Order: sequence, then C-alpha cells, then structure tokens
Amino acid sequence: MKHVSILILKGHTSVVNIEGSHQIFNDVNNILKNMNKPPLFKVELVGLSKENSQRNGLFKIDADVLIDDVKKTDLIIIPAIHSDPKTMTQANAPFIPWIIKQYNAGAEVASLCIASFFLAATGLLDGKQCATHWASANDFRNIFPDVNLVDDKIMTEEDGIYTSGGAYSFTNLLVYIIEKYAGRDVAVMIAKMFMIDIDRISQSPFIIFEGQKTHADEPIKQAQQYIENNFEEKITVDQHASMFALGRRNMERRFKKATANTVTEYIQRVKIEAAKKNLEKGRKNVNEVMYEVGYNDTKAFRNVFKRITGLSPVEYRSKYNKEAVA
Repeated sequence: MKHVSILILKGHTSVVNIEGSHQIFNDVNNILKNMNKPPLFKVELVGLSKENSQRNGLFKIDADVLIDDVKKTDLIIIPAIHSDPKTMTQANAPFIPWIIKQYNAGAEVASLCIASFFLAATGLLDGKQCATHWASANDFRNIFPDVNLVDDKIMTEEDGIYTSGGAYSFTNLLVYIIEKYAGRDVAVMIAKMFMIDIDRISQSPFIIFEGQKTHADEPIKQAQQYIENNFEEKITVDQHASMFALGRRNMERRFKKATANTVTEYIQRVKIEAAKKNLEKGRKNVNEVMYEVGYNDTKAFRNVFKRITGLSPVEYRSKYNKEAVA
C-alpha cells in the first residue's frame, strides 16, 4: 500500500488542492474495491499542528497526523500556497527538512501549481525541470534561477519529483501519478469520473504573455516597450540593437538574461499575444489578424502561433470566440 501525505501548510493554502487530492486518491481505492482488488493508497493529511485555519479563517482543516508522527511515506503532495513566497517559506520551515529526509529515504514529491515555490525552497528542484502557474513564471525565474522552469507544460516528472502547472491542472498530474501506480484502466476511470482530459500536456493555450520587466536593465526595458508599442512592424534584431546603441551580441545576451527570452522570441510572443486578443473578439478572419500583427507569410504565422499556444489560429479562434463560432 502506498502512503500518501497531503501537507496542510500554514497560510492561505488551496483547499481545492487538498480536498481534491484527498478525494481522488480515496476514490481510486473505491474503484479497486469494485474490481475486487485491495486498496492501494493510505491517504493522510499531515500538518504542523492539528488545527489549521485556511483562507483567512474561512475554513478549518484538521490534520490526521503531525509530521513527527510520519516516519516513512511514499508520496508527498504539496498544495498551492497563495502567500508571499518568503513569508510562506518561513511559516512552514519545519516541513523543509522533513520533505528532504523523506525524499532521500525514497519518497516521491509532487507540488501543485505555485507550490513549486515551496518545493524549490527545499533545493530539490535545482537543475531539474519544473512547471508552475504561467502567471507566476517570471517571479519564479527571478527567485530560483537554478531551476529549469518550463512554463508551457501541464506537468513535469524528474527523479521522483513531480510539478504541475496552473490552477486545476493539478488533476492532470494526479491522474498521471495514478496511472503510474495503479495502471491505465484505473486512471481512465478516474479521468471519466472527474471529467479530466487525461492526455492534456500543455497549458500554452491559457498563457497570457506579460513581458518580464522586474529587472534593472533600463535599455532592455526600453527595447521591450518599443516592441510592445510597435509589434505590427517588421523588427529585426540588428535594427533593434542599433536603435538602443547596443551591439547585436551584447543586446542578445542582456535581453535573454533580463527577460528569459531572446529578442526574436520576445517579438514573436508579443505579436502572437496581440493576435490571440484579436482572434478572441470580433469577426476578423485569420489572415486579417495575421496582417495586423505584422506577418505576411501564412505558414510562418501558423507555425509560430501553434508553437506558442499549442493550437492553430483557427483552432484558437473556434475555442475562444463565441461570435466567430456562431
């Protein structure tokens, strides 16, 4: 039997992550019972104290056990914590050595959504891939530069450590873990019961691109602003570099360091973000939108759009534009 420890952290924690994980793992046991098989998971809520106030006192969650009572576990679930990362880490500091000890003893660890910040604070994510909510990607990169953030993915798995993307994508990660532990047939049953798209792997269609501007490189901020104000123009890297009195190589190096994107990637993402907004409203066709954001080559536009969003322009328009569908 696999021992699952769902952490009850101090602060504004995602009750949905906690209750959802608890219900889904226990429902696996119910499915197995109906198949005349023994239960697979022993699920416990693990806290620093028995009573835990959540959502500013709106909810109260009682832990089943305290961390000192858990000598060995197989899977640790860390729910999202909606608090300042530094404050959240300090409030829950006793969990960190416990998580590290359990991981070194063979436990797997899964962070849900922005719980990646707390997992990264343990050092276990250094050098590994990590997913988080796309809206927190820039902040995460600033705080944890040694972690390989892949902000387009729904989930990652590396060396027994799992991370999931934003909000309710945690259900995709749980189904993935269930398939690994209980098999495809049980995972499919859970996916059907909870209406989870079992093979969804990207959060790209949901990302709203907001350029990283919390850095201190003023010329690069000006370059970003110029791109965002003139995205409909054809902007080359050389022209951009000379405009701000920077050599191309210096421009590329500083831009990548400041924004986590190359100049070309940034231009493409700004153009595609504008295209997405145009496709979401009104009745303009794909070609009209393409020209408005500065593309003349239909194939190039479609390829870049799909690489960034995971959908073709037509698929995106059909998904998000009710007027167009009507």
